[in-house]
Amino acid sequence: MPTTRRSAIAATAALLAAARAATPRGAFAQGATTPEVRKATLGFIALTDSAPLIIAKEKGFFAKHGMPEVEVARQASWGATRDNLVLGGGRGGIDGAHLLTPMAYHIHMGRIVQNSQPVPMALLARLNTNGQAISVAEKHKPLGARLDASPLKRALNSDSKVAMTFRGGTHDMFIRYWLAAGGIDPERDVSTIVVPPPQMVANMRVGTMDAFCVGEPWNAQLVNQRLGYTALVTGEFWKDHPEKCFAMRGDFVQQNPRATEAMTAAVIEAARWCDTPANKQEMCEILGRRAWFNVPVNDIIGRMRGEVDYGDGRRATNLDITMKFWRDHASYPFRSHDLWFLTENIRWGILPEGLDTAPLLREVNREDIWRAAAARAGVPNAETPTGTSRGRETFFDGKVFDPENPRAYLDSLAIKKLSAA
Repeated sequence: MPTTRRSAIAATAALLAAARAATPRGAFAQGATTPEVRKATLGFIALTDSAPLIIAKEKGFFAKHGMPEVEVARQASWGATRDNLVLGGGRGGIDGAHLLTPMAYHIHMGRIVQNSQPVPMALLARLNTNGQAISVAEKHKPLGARLDASPLKRALNSDSKVAMTFRGGTHDMFIRYWLAAGGIDPERDVSTIVVPPPQMVANMRVGTMDAFCVGEPWNAQLVNQRLGYTALVTGEFWKDHPEKCFAMRGDFVQQNPRATEAMTAAVIEAARWCDTPANKQEMCEILGRRAWFNVPVNDIIGRMRGEVDYGDGRRATNLDITMKFWRDHASYPFRSHDLWFLTENIRWGILPEGLDTAPLLREVNREDIWRAAAARAGVPNAETPTGTSRGRETFFDGKVFDPENPRAYLDSLAIKKLSAA
């Protein structure tokens, strides 16, 4: 063998040996990123803000990131989602879910879990901003309640049914805020009830409900069936407000950090795909399929394009207050937003007034995983926020939430129900 060839072989062997010495044992070429497992079960409710999970499955983003066996499984209600998260994927439940943001914290604390046993949770990404609405029954349309709920005072009483999707959840907080801003105490002046999202329209049809807050496509379907009208879309209530999240059981995240990062990267890629205007029609066609929502595409597509028929003569086209999956940092799990939800839960006595929120935010909100996943998904630095707070937030009635001083925000609210328990 010529000397030059022997030298080349020896040099290559030395390089390989050095590489092996610098690589953790058991790692291969993709060892630093290869998921520990190929499968996880994720839950979803039939709401358009579940789109990033569904699109990640349908368009192959989970498979692209090494998770080809991810299952996205329909859940009957938020209560069922909670129960299946508590059960866990290994016992026939689910490993993670499309979830109401506050639920991740309630489950983590054991507040809504049988026997009050905490189930550690990790909030990995926001799935959307905006895109919900508050709907009012057709019989109340002549009163003209819109952003201002006060005209409903003449029609509502303590037996009036106002529906949301889960006690302490996002829709509960939004409709309570709206009513209270109009001088209607949601604790005394009406009866708040829990109705699963896909059952909202059917419950309004039988005439037993006066108003509800839910995500799409159910508000649009209510208008299309002439059973009520949209008083407001929530982007008018609070521009670019946070909504659902992608969360997983803490034990899955701890045991499978690379799989968790891979799935989060897939969800991020799907969110970017969903927010591309050219993809809106295909996205809505996918969501409308029997396997997912089983609803007409026309019940989904309009509001996804920012075209809102309020059902009371108003029509608007405004992309800036429609559902966002990626634009304007919609996917980033700002801790300041989680803090608002916790603060509103404190406002209504669902969480105790003396709750120390700082450690909860550190434990549950895993924006560090989001950042690693965004890098894995090739997100440009310019599309990544520089901090974990979006700063002061202003609501339609002029109230301001400063995440540096939630106490001042609580003090500014006239109607509340604080609890020290």
